[in-house]
Amino acid sequence: MLFTFRLIPSLKLTKALYQILSTRNYTVKTSTYLKPLNSKISNYMRDGLVEEARNLFDEMPQRNTVTWNAMMRGYFQNGQLNQAMQLYNEMPSRDVYSYNTVISGLMQRGDVDSARDIFNCMPLRDVVTWNSMLSGYVHNGLVDEAFWVFDRMPFKDVVSCNLMISGLLKWGDLDLAEELFREMGTRDVVSWTIMMSGLLSAGRIVEAREIFDGMPITVRDVQAWNKMITGYIENGDVEIAEVLFQKMPERDWNSWNGMITGLVSVLRLSDAMKLFWEMPQKCQRTWNLILTELLRNGLVKEAHAVLVKNPFSDVVSLTNMIIGYFHIGEVQTAVEIFESEPNRDTTLWNATIFGLGENDCGEDGLKLFMRMRELSFPMDESTFTSVLTICSILPSLNLGEQTHAQSIKMGIDSFNAVCNAMVTMYARCGNMDSAWLVFSFMSSHDVISWNSIICGFAHHGNGEKALDMFNQMRLTDIKPNQISFVGVLSACSHAGLVEQGKYYFYIMKYKYFLQPMTEHYTCIADLLGRFGHIDEAMKFLDQMRDDGIEVSGSVWGALLGACRIHNNIDLGEIAGERVLELEPWNSGVYMIMAEMLCDSGRKKDAEKMWLRMKEKGVKKQPGCSWIELNNSGHVFLSGDGSHPEFYNIRCILELLLIEMEIEMLKPSASSCLDILGPCR
Repeated sequence: MLFTFRLIPSLKLTKALYQILSTRNYTVKTSTYLKPLNSKISNYMRDGLVEEARNLFDEMPQRNTVTWNAMMRGYFQNGQLNQAMQLYNEMPSRDVYSYNTVISGLMQRGDVDSARDIFNCMPLRDVVTWNSMLSGYVHNGLVDEAFWVFDRMPFKDVVSCNLMISGLLKWGDLDLAEELFREMGTRDVVSWTIMMSGLLSAGRIVEAREIFDGMPITVRDVQAWNKMITGYIENGDVEIAEVLFQKMPERDWNSWNGMITGLVSVLRLSDAMKLFWEMPQKCQRTWNLILTELLRNGLVKEAHAVLVKNPFSDVVSLTNMIIGYFHIGEVQTAVEIFESEPNRDTTLWNATIFGLGENDCGEDGLKLFMRMRELSFPMDESTFTSVLTICSILPSLNLGEQTHAQSIKMGIDSFNAVCNAMVTMYARCGNMDSAWLVFSFMSSHDVISWNSIICGFAHHGNGEKALDMFNQMRLTDIKPNQISFVGVLSACSHAGLVEQGKYYFYIMKYKYFLQPMTEHYTCIADLLGRFGHIDEAMKFLDQMRDDGIEVSGSVWGALLGACRIHNNIDLGEIAGERVLELEPWNSGVYMIMAEMLCDSGRKKDAEKMWLRMKEKGVKKQPGCSWIELNNSGHVFLSGDGSHPEFYNIRCILELLLIEMEIEMLKPSASSCLDILGPCR
């Protein structure tokens, strides 16, 4: 495509327009006292003070076109399209700037048709008018229309070409953008920079460097240098970026920050720190970015060592450190950092509570929440989401209900994340009525909301209701994900819906194109095996291998459970051995296999299994139960007498047993009649 255009200086254009306007008897009246008022309206609008600008506008006894334009432009800036258009229609007279303002405002808000109508009815257009149309079409992704405007422009300036190049890059037509760039007679810094950025985004680093080297020295600014350096870093050429950085005639904060981040990304930590100390304007933001990169690369302890020696540490740095330590499972260190910080903010509290919950220290997380509440520390939706999640894991219905009530009191219960956590909490605590109530009153649902309610019904054996919710979800715009199908397949397993389970597994793979995970195969193996389709379950295991997924211990465990139910000893032994190969510490498998062998009359083999378990040092995990009493949790382990009220509890239980035995020995009225009946 051949691009032909002519560039004209903006000063000449303004002069020509003025002469044309003068010949048509358009008079420009400017009152000296209006200038500061017009400027004040513009400042009000820029600061978002729309009402103050309107009051000033209404109080002005005299206005000129500049006044109306300032108001109209301000309305567009603050997103008040209707008010802007109303003002446009009320204007006593308009100039080219008025039309350009409206066209630009309408295009930015996607009203292309109205902008086109105004463009067509304009008595006179300047290059800004054409550029506004071109920019609007590019902004709204209208390729053909943008080409139409560009080809028909009576005159083009460098802005026109920059807009067209930007549009071509946006639409992915890099070659055509490069052709237009080569044909430009005059280029500014934007021309060079957007072309270089487009090539860098496409990974064409060599061509981008050619553009960079071809830039006139008077045009090549610090942003151009930064773009090129960032491009090298993103393409893995940190050494070349470093050489370029050293050659820069001047550097800004982005230059230093980009180079430091690049060095950290390739784990050149000492070089990154050295550059940080050389940085003329050190700031907290740069320091936290270095820490974040260290943590992202798993270098938590190294980051901590640097943090201790550095004077730039703040609450953000410490929050990142806490998250890093929780991520690697060092809970005690994370808590120590939290306790050492006197100036805590809500994010720091939230990160610690969430981290404790994620690392199986939910009770400590709840204690920290209680402490936060006692100190009347500000809470947000993240606080309640974390606490409700912990309540669902423990589970602790009492505290979950209190947290729910407090979230309503603070007006945080309308957030989707909080509502989703409530649904999950109630479901896991066994209160599906409340879970359903919260779900029903949510203003909108996302995939997490649907998954929570589907998995909740499935977990409590209400398979048909879970499937009904899943089918309702499919009628919405929300697409199911892999977790959705875990809930669906689990529901089919609990309800014994074998054919439906296979059907949903099929549509997951071939309609929604979701790759099955181990959890899906476990559900299918459990579904088929539990209801006697053991051979078909074995075929699913073969399919799992064909899909390139290793058969996990949980899948073999589901098959072992099925063999136990249906007394399939031979296959049960195979499944059990497979589990023990993968999980030699799994005490439950030893016990199930010993029980199966014993029930089938193979007592010697059962004894060998017990001996094998002993030799491996595997011990049966003690049973565990807990209750909530007066807002306090009490945990009981099988065979453990360490509870402070153990003997009192034991005495009460013995008394209850005695009363139960006495009640059982008492003859009921019906039994007496049955005994005396034959004697009558």
